[in-house]
Amino acid sequence: MDVFLELALILIVAELFGYLSIRLGFPAALGQIIGGILIGPSVLGLVGYDEGVKLLAELGVVMLLFLAGLETDVEEFKHVGVPAFIIASFGVLVPFIFGYLGAIAWGYSSVQAMFLGGVLTATSVGLTTSVLMEMKKLRTKVGTTILAAAVVDDVLGIIVLTILVGINTRGSIYAKDLMIILGEVVVYFALGLLVGHPAVKGALKASEKITLPETVTAFAIAIMLIFAYLAEQFQIAGITGAYLAGILVASTEEAREINTKTTTISYSLFIPIFLVSIGIESDIHVLTYAGTFALVYSTLAILGKILGCGLGALVSRFKPKEALQIGVGMIPRMEVGLIMANIALDEGVFDRGTFAIAVTMVLITSIVTPFLLKWAFSKDYGG
Repeated sequence: MDVFLELALILIVAELFGYLSIRLGFPAALGQIIGGILIGPSVLGLVGYDEGVKLLAELGVVMLLFLAGLETDVEEFKHVGVPAFIIASFGVLVPFIFGYLGAIAWGYSSVQAMFLGGVLTATSVGLTTSVLMEMKKLRTKVGTTILAAAVVDDVLGIIVLTILVGINTRGSIYAKDLMIILGEVVVYFALGLLVGHPAVKGALKASEKITLPETVTAFAIAIMLIFAYLAEQFQIAGITGAYLAGILVASTEEAREINTKTTTISYSLFIPIFLVSIGIESDIHVLTYAGTFALVYSTLAILGKILGCGLGALVSRFKPKEALQIGVGMIPRMEVGLIMANIALDEGVFDRGTFAIAVTMVLITSIVTPFLLKWAFSKDYGG
């Protein structure tokens, strides 16, 4: 199918299935993912996850996290810094142990079990962010904590991956490797906050002097893309860079205008494509040959984040209901988990069957998260 028709179909499906999902009492994101599965290669085969769709989907998740940054209460973000680190630490440790012990019990080798545990450490909050925005919960203490914990989780995930690759290739990991990673992370955020803050303000102020339509918004989007690019150069996820850019832009005088205009652009095209593309990319046929362990592994993935992040939240003195909400919000793995699984495949640690187990986990966590978030934030749920 022609790419223009593919994109038109994706947008129509996004709106129709999103609306239907809301009418049935579920988040729009769930319907959009299901719509993507239906029109994707798994069922009808009307749309493929080609380069054009992939690019727009990647822009969608970057813009989603940029908007999340724009809507973040910076003072609240400062207050949840230490709890976010504690939550992310527990949210990495517990799933890793669950995945490792589960794989060992199922007969996998020690190295395979470590990588299967490593895949479970990842968190990808694009889907969670979309659902929280829809439910008007993003600016709450819980929403801000989830986003802050996801930033820390991203860094910890990189460290875990570096350790695993080092163990697989050299049999050990050198402290120098970890120090380099930590140094890059510190440098990125230090430069982003100290240099980026005045630079962003200056760039947006200068853009107002250019008398062309929507120049300020265009500059803001350019800043978002630059921060995403620089994040990837420092071995950090691009979405983390976009989120930081959003936080910095939020402190400028132009923030309200940028938020309004960017929301219109994002939700008209990029974010619907991102959500539907999750379904398009999901090959549900892997469920038929991934085996029983895929379901066990997916269950461990869900419980690992709920118990791990939930325990970290309780230690940080959140209420039990808030701890559950944070744990559920950290469940999705999506692209981060797939990147880890792909590296394990490239390293020769995973075969195609083991890789299919990881893909199944990503698919299941993506589908159940909107359900669980709706339940966790329900007024009928006690606490």
